[in-house]
Amino acid sequence: MAQRESISVFDMLKIGIGPSSSHTLGPWRASERWISELRKDGQFDKVESITVNVYGSLSLTGKGHATDYALILGLLGADPEIIPVEEIHSLVQEVKSTQKLNFDGKRALDFNVEKDIIFHKKFLPFHANGLKFQALLDSGKKISKTYYSIGGGFVVVEERKNAKKKNMAFNTFPYPIENGKELLEVCSQESKSISEIVLANERSLRTDEEIDYQIGRVWNTMLECMYTGCHTEGKLPGGLNVKRRAFELHENLMGDLPYTNPEEWLQSIRQTEVKFRQILQWVSCFALSVNEVNASLGRVVTAPTNGSAGVIPAVLMYYLVIENHAGNFEHVKQFLLVAGEIGSIFKKGATISAAMGGCQAEIGVSSAMAAGALTELLGGTPEQVLMAAEIAMEHHLGLTCDPIGGLVQIPCIERNSMGAIKAINAAELALGSDPSEAKVPLDKVVQTMWETAKDMSSKYKETSEGGLAVGVFLSDC
Repeated sequence: MAQRESISVFDMLKIGIGPSSSHTLGPWRASERWISELRKDGQFDKVESITVNVYGSLSLTGKGHATDYALILGLLGADPEIIPVEEIHSLVQEVKSTQKLNFDGKRALDFNVEKDIIFHKKFLPFHANGLKFQALLDSGKKISKTYYSIGGGFVVVEERKNAKKKNMAFNTFPYPIENGKELLEVCSQESKSISEIVLANERSLRTDEEIDYQIGRVWNTMLECMYTGCHTEGKLPGGLNVKRRAFELHENLMGDLPYTNPEEWLQSIRQTEVKFRQILQWVSCFALSVNEVNASLGRVVTAPTNGSAGVIPAVLMYYLVIENHAGNFEHVKQFLLVAGEIGSIFKKGATISAAMGGCQAEIGVSSAMAAGALTELLGGTPEQVLMAAEIAMEHHLGLTCDPIGGLVQIPCIERNSMGAIKAINAAELALGSDPSEAKVPLDKVVQTMWETAKDMSSKYKETSEGGLAVGVFLSDC
């Protein structure tokens, strides 16, 4: 599974629309990529009709994950990073009602959503999340292209045409790292922290100004997402009638402290009482708020996926409002650099796709990312950072993905809260331990996670064919 390729922090932390990075953002990006390739081949203006075939896990839980919405929006040429979220439903409904699709915003084509987006239960051999775009050209010729959404918003073709570019970029890194062992060796040789090593690699891809700008965009999206989730009440869409909990939890914790925007909100939270129970409640509130926004087709940051998007912002917010009231942008940057590197180690050595590895590949990885990042901010050594990541994943091994109704709601939203709490606990355990006495290195738990993923029944890999997804009936909800 190991992939010798450059993985930037901004590959692991992408801005997108919920509810799923593999089932929503991935198909959206695949649509954009297909359009780009049609243009490159001089075929875009020749297209007369479009059909999209969706396979495997992508199909089995596609409707619950808004895969059809994502495909429509991608084919319309909308950008998930900037589209006003309040326009999503109206854009999709217009296509459905008129049966016309403005292809990449340029050409009106006949498009019947019910007939032209086809969901197949069968799996394609290469990956559980396959989708095939087909086009009829004005010459009568039919063309097609198959993509795979492999988790975290990453999209590939079977031939991995972009892998060579990734490999070339990897070789330009001053510190090309594939696993935890190599990372610790480099940190020791250079007498640098993990965040310093990662920043040096990022500088081979971007300027310092670009890195800071992108880090700022990622963090502001996370903060605004938490803010939105904590100030929105009601029930989540999708038919399960799940009540939003972050709103009331936030009201009870916040009291009457004044604020008018997300930044003032962060400062006000620092004034609240935080005994152990309140800390648990705040961390849970932050995590729940993100994933309630995610479940409502809101804007989140894949960290490393949409389904696990709440863990990293919740733990980072914990650091800023509870651990260090002087915390600033440099701390945010340090945290996200470390988190991104740990996530990339899991992606290279295993998977971050629940369709391939169950929820251990999403919540488990996000918890490991957050645990390691928090450990460095709290003064931990590189060895303690990786120890914290290992502890967090070790206690998520085997976690299944079994969303009720195919929706990223039950048990997904609560799992973000649990993953965040485990991350903080893992960091504290690592900080109080001697890593030289650790029995399980990070690379061993990455390998074990991948072996567990391969052994796991497909029922527990985002298909809604096992676990809670069949044990709890929709009528119970």
